[in-house]
Amino acid sequence: MTPRTDADELTEQPRVPLSRRRVLRAAVRLADRDGLDSLTMRRLAQEVGVEAMSLYHHVANKEAVFDGVVEVVLEEITAAVDEVEAPPPAEDWQATLRARILAARKVLLRHPWAPQVLETRSTTSPLVIAYYDDVVAILRAGGFSFDLAHRALHVLGSRALGFTQELFQPGGAQAADAEAAAMMEQMADRFPNIVGMLADAVHDDPDGTLGFCDDQFEFEFALDLILEGLERRRAANP
Repeated sequence: MTPRTDADELTEQPRVPLSRRRVLRAAVRLADRDGLDSLTMRRLAQEVGVEAMSLYHHVANKEAVFDGVVEVVLEEITAAVDEVEAPPPAEDWQATLRARILAARKVLLRHPWAPQVLETRSTTSPLVIAYYDDVVAILRAGGFSFDLAHRALHVLGSRALGFTQELFQPGGAQAADAEAAAMMEQMADRFPNIVGMLADAVHDDPDGTLGFCDDQFEFEFALDLILEGLERRRAANP
C-alpha cells in the first residue's frame, strides 16, 4: 500500500456532515435546477451523495422536505425585505410596502416552483405569519385601522408575498406565441374580444410573450392599483 503523504491530506476535502439544513438547501438547489417534479427522496439523496435511507434521519418524508424548502425560501424573503431601503411607513406606507413586496418577488423569481409548494401546505408556517404581521405593522403605521388592514390583507393575498396565481400560465414565449396565433386564426368568430386583445398585444409588443403571463410589469401594475385604491379608502376613513 502506498503510504499517505502530507500532500494527500491537504488535497482531501473534508466531508460535510449531513444535516437537515444541508438536505433542505440541496432540495432547493435541485428544484431550482430541474423543477419541482425532480424533488424525490432518491434524487435528493443523489444530490447530497448519500443513500436515500440516510435522509430519513433528517426529514421524515417528502412532505417534510416540502415544508422545509418553504422555510428556506421564506428565510430568504425575510432577509431580502429586511435589507430594503424605503421611507418610514408613517411617511409613505405605499412606498415601504411596495419595496418589500417587490423584494420578496425577486426571491420567488429565483425559485419559480415555490408558490406551488406554498399553496399546498396544510399548515401555515410561522415565518409566513411573521411576514404578514410586518405587513399589518406597515399598514397600521400608515394610518390604517385594524379593520381596514384586515381587508387590505384579503385584497393583497399572496401578492403581498410576491406572487399571484394567474388565469393562464403559458409554458413559455414560443408556446404562447403559437397558441395565440392559432387562436386568432381559428377562433376569431367565437372569441372576438380575447382574440382582439391578443392581436393588440402583438401589435404593441411583437417580441413579447402573449397571453396573460405574470411578468414584472403586470405584477407591478396590479400591485400599484391595489395600493392606490387602499390609500384612497384609508384617506376617506382616517
